[in-house]
Amino acid sequence: MAFELPAVDAASLATWCELHLGSPAENELFRTGHLTRVIGTRLADGREVVVRVRPAAPRITGCTEVQRLLFDSGYPCPRPLAGPAPLGEYEATAESHVAGGVVLPDSGRIAQPFAAALAQLVDLAPGPGRMPSLAPAPPWAAWNHSQGGLWPRPEDLDVDLNQVDGPGWIDAAGQAAWQKLREGQDQTVIGHGDWITDNLRWQGNQLLVAYDWDSLIADSEAVIAGLAAAIYLYPALATVTETREFLDAYATARGRPFSPGELQRCWAAGVWTRAFDAKQEHAAGQPVTVLTHDEAHERLRRAGMR
Repeated sequence: MAFELPAVDAASLATWCELHLGSPAENELFRTGHLTRVIGTRLADGREVVVRVRPAAPRITGCTEVQRLLFDSGYPCPRPLAGPAPLGEYEATAESHVAGGVVLPDSGRIAQPFAAALAQLVDLAPGPGRMPSLAPAPPWAAWNHSQGGLWPRPEDLDVDLNQVDGPGWIDAAGQAAWQKLREGQDQTVIGHGDWITDNLRWQGNQLLVAYDWDSLIADSEAVIAGLAAAIYLYPALATVTETREFLDAYATARGRPFSPGELQRCWAAGVWTRAFDAKQEHAAGQPVTVLTHDEAHERLRRAGMR
């Protein structure tokens, strides 16, 4: 079955907003989304809110609570307003609408602003033990999933990647990265698992707002930083040099360097997520663009696996 975003009609949205926000939705501002239906709307009382609709999942309760605490701490994120609560066969949350900003900071592709903003998020986030569970992580971050096989099932492609033949170098890269990540005994923290340009808006070199708080994960800081360092420019691709610069900037922002083992696991996390995306591209019959054989080799070398 092909993946489809939730269909939400105006009447259902208005009823949900009146029930959970005290005022019905009146004027739709935008409608978008990739894995979640995201609807910007102006309520009858004049407030502008964003309603996010997706299949129900227990982890969303934890994501929403972490987002609320980060907002209260002053971190630049939308304020959670309602939910999670049922909307038809799905589950919805509402948050404040933060408009404006641009996709890249004034410094462009330079890693420092991206890395510093993520390090601040991790520093301000509550400890995982204080929060409802954020498990399971989204597939592209779920290197330690419990579904069996190397690859977790994608959310937007109805296929078992473990049953898809080849390319062998992608599977080998993912396996090597997984082996390196298993070596870690690092403290678990909370961070953003989809730290990409689509989810960030900037004013100058300051982060105006970060979106997509459904993508929060609980993992080691090495994994969280490593994932981001490999994907932060998406849909553009971070080079090996840009990934290294991100990790250097993250370590500076958090005030202490990564240990040699942590740094290897940072690189391994980046390999794993890029290999997962590459495997998904191949399974969908698309050209593999997010990772090359040579780049996988170099990234694994930096992870201590070549």
